[in-house]
Amino acid sequence: MTSRNPFEEIERMFEQMDKGLRSFDTNLTQGVPLDLLDEGDRFVITADLPGYDKDDIEVRLSGKTLRIEAERTAETEDEEGEYVRRERSHESISRTVRLPEGVVENETDATYTNGVLTVALSKETSQDGGQSIPIE
Repeated sequence: MTSRNPFEEIERMFEQMDKGLRSFDTNLTQGVPLDLLDEGDRFVITADLPGYDKDDIEVRLSGKTLRIEAERTAETEDEEGEYVRRERSHESISRTVRLPEGVVENETDATYTNGVLTVALSKETSQDGGQSIPIE
C-alpha cells in the first residue's frame, strides 16, 4: 500500500482555488484599462494592451459606443517537453466605452505602439447635425 503525501493534496487544493479565483477576477474586474480624454474638439482614448499584435486588436465604433477587443493564442508547434502548468495558451479581453457626446464616424484615427492603443474621435459639431435636403 502506498502512503499518500498530504502536501501534494494541499498543493492540488491551492491550485484549484487559485484557478477558481483567477476566473472570478477575470470575469468581473479585468478588461482593457483605458483613459478617456476630452480635448475640446475630439476625444482621445488611450488603452493598455501589452503583448498583443496590431492584428489581434479590433476597434469598433457604433454611435456613441466604442468597443475594443483583443485576442491572442500562444504558438505551441515548435515547443518540446511537457507542460507542468500552462496559463498563456489563449487570452481574450474587451472593453466597451460609452462616449459622453456623439462623434463623426468617418473622422477617426487609431495607432498602436509599444502595447498602447490610441484612438482619436472627432466630436460632432452643430454643423454635423444632418445633411441638407434640396427642395425641388
